[in-house]
Amino acid sequence: MLSKAGYEVNLLTSKPDIWAKKITLEYQSQEGTVKEIFKGDLNIVSNDPAAVLGEVDFIVLCIPVSQYKIALTRIAPFINNQKKVYLGTIYGQGGFNWMVNEIKERHSLTNLVTFAIGLIPWICRIKKYGEIGITYGPKSRNVIAVYPEVEFKILKDTFLNDLCFKWFNTGEFYQAKNFISLTLSVDNQIIHPSRMYGLYLKSPDNWNNQEDVPLFYNDFDDISANILRKVDNDYSKIREKIIKHNPNTDFKYMLAYLSLERFSYDSCNENIKTSFTDSRTLKLIKTPVVKNKDNKWELDKTNRFFTDDIFYGLCIAKGFAEQLSLNVPMIDEILEWVQKVLEISLIKSGKLLEGCTLNSIEVGTPEKYEISFSDSLL
Repeated sequence: MLSKAGYEVNLLTSKPDIWAKKITLEYQSQEGTVKEIFKGDLNIVSNDPAAVLGEVDFIVLCIPVSQYKIALTRIAPFINNQKKVYLGTIYGQGGFNWMVNEIKERHSLTNLVTFAIGLIPWICRIKKYGEIGITYGPKSRNVIAVYPEVEFKILKDTFLNDLCFKWFNTGEFYQAKNFISLTLSVDNQIIHPSRMYGLYLKSPDNWNNQEDVPLFYNDFDDISANILRKVDNDYSKIREKIIKHNPNTDFKYMLAYLSLERFSYDSCNENIKTSFTDSRTLKLIKTPVVKNKDNKWELDKTNRFFTDDIFYGLCIAKGFAEQLSLNVPMIDEILEWVQKVLEISLIKSGKLLEGCTLNSIEVGTPEKYEISFSDSLL
């Protein structure tokens, strides 16, 4: 999209040898018919931040949420501080602005503009890694938080328009006035853990054959839907208290699950379960499983559904709940289950434990950044 709009695109990747310099994107119908083909060029492909970042105007992280802080720490010394640079992420879960503020202070990056897009703007799949992608088109609407706020119009008229609306005539971007609206709007961070826990409750002894494993979305059942509803209710308690305590702050886009789903997809879903089982774009997605030592298929403990959506999803919500003296029983139940599955110390007597890590990935609560609750609303 960006190359076709005239941008020079540099790619920082750990796998530069696998990437082609010419990239193809197939815009497909839900039935698999190719409606249009987009082609773009990569200017630089490298694993060296110095080679990639020197003169760029926009830096965009397209990686798992649990890797944001690690990546920002790595690239910060190479960001050009002699001009304005837009630094953002395609997926705004997890307190992205806290992480950016940390490197801004550490490296005196005074010219950074921070942005985070609420949800990934398109439905995408990989056809051939590093060369061919597939999109089923964009969401109907997208939300972005930008700091300073006045930079939103510039971003919308250039970079954001060239990402989406210019090509599909839909997927317009709307401005959230604060990053906390994205962190506490709920999508992947409650969908993935709820479904994983629901699958476990239904099949605690795992699956004998891979073909017995239910599809992640298309086989979404009442158990998983009920868990998701309860987690969403826990989040709603937090959102409602924040709104009550900040009556002059705009939280228009801090949304519950079904409200966000209807806004983003322009859908009419009134039921959590059918929002998944009736989705044509999600129907073929498999549940992440691996074969264990007992020759059975179990949930993949290394999957980002744990590291991203627990450590930078439910744990953040739990941290807010503790600050606000709120009980979040369903979140607690999932966290208790997760710590058994991952064999880590995450929660005790209903309280998050300090210092929990998994493969060097930290829990991403506000306390990690030594900021107060009021600071986190920025």
